[in-house]
Amino acid sequence: MTTTSGFLKLNAPWLSAGALLTLLSSFGQTFFISLFAADIRLSFDLSHGEWGGLYSLGTTASAIIMIWAGGLVDHFRVRSLGACVLAALSLACVMMALNPYVWALPIVIFALRFTGQGMLSHIAVVAMARWFVATRGRALSIAGLGFKFGEAVLPIAFVALLAIVDWRVLWGVAAAISLAGIPVLLMLLTKERTPQSMAQESPKLGMGGLNWTRKDTLVHPLFWLMIPALLGPSAFNTAFFFLQVHFAEIKGLSHLSLVKLFPIYTIVSIIAMGASGWGLDKWGTARLMPFFQIPMVAAFLCFAFSQNLMLLMLGFVFLALTAGAGATLPAAFWAEFYGTRHIGSIKALAAAVMVLGSAIGPGITGILIDLGIGLETQFVAIALYFVAASILIWIGIKRYSPALT
Repeated sequence: MTTTSGFLKLNAPWLSAGALLTLLSSFGQTFFISLFAADIRLSFDLSHGEWGGLYSLGTTASAIIMIWAGGLVDHFRVRSLGACVLAALSLACVMMALNPYVWALPIVIFALRFTGQGMLSHIAVVAMARWFVATRGRALSIAGLGFKFGEAVLPIAFVALLAIVDWRVLWGVAAAISLAGIPVLLMLLTKERTPQSMAQESPKLGMGGLNWTRKDTLVHPLFWLMIPALLGPSAFNTAFFFLQVHFAEIKGLSHLSLVKLFPIYTIVSIIAMGASGWGLDKWGTARLMPFFQIPMVAAFLCFAFSQNLMLLMLGFVFLALTAGAGATLPAAFWAEFYGTRHIGSIKALAAAVMVLGSAIGPGITGILIDLGIGLETQFVAIALYFVAASILIWIGIKRYSPALT
């Protein structure tokens, strides 16, 4: 097997392109948008439930469109498609900066979520899953560093800037950064291979020695057993970061004090991401998938009962373990179990479910807060959800992993 340094040197342009796309997807991710939650709610006079409802509406629309748009990765070069999506993301950031109307908020949220969280993330992970086979885990881990860098740096930087700069101006900065990513991406992928040629030259077969189509995947029981596991982290990790300002308030912390814990989350998730990437290259996803959401149980119990920064920090550690593994294992799972020829279309289904989860989480938690059900009580129920989701993964893997070739 190629050494890590040799692997990085040989594949630096492709890996860097993946990391660039995941980094710039930050501007459409909940952890970034939620930094402005208090300012948005104040500017448009919204309650937690109303803001969560509008956010869910826009995110749900992006999930629906992802089912179709995600398949474009099977037909267009990452170089071309990525540049178009980055341009659209920049426009979405400008829309957020300039929009004066509450009725337009769902449209703005749709644009940010579809281009950022949806398409840029999808393009990056599908490219890594398709371009790399024996080293797929390492490739996904390295590309995922963009996510982690964004989570570590952007909240601290933008929350600090919020103290001296109007929040709308900062969305203009995000637009400029997104636009600046286009020439960098084009430079990195000058010699990019086409998805069609990659799929035809070296298709990785899935269960039963087949390259599964999206239609076949959709009627297979394993896909449906995976649904709760796809929904869970997206829904409730999103809800946690979406409500970070409210969470800090009920814990008696300043927002900046909470944000200062984010680098711990990032460092641990990077370690977990690297370890899971190494593990799936060595053992495959079948042995690892049933266990990767168990830390979420501990995380939300810590958040529910924390009365000090130490227990809160421990919650971030557990949350990061699943977040890090989640950056590699699910993407590799679809390629390993269903093959790579139609991986863009198949992964689009999974991406749509995950985006839908990110719509459901903030909406439900915001409404429950308005109804008087506290966030800490909700976190206990969320912990029980992840127990059930892990059991379903175990049942599905145990039943269908023998069909792998």
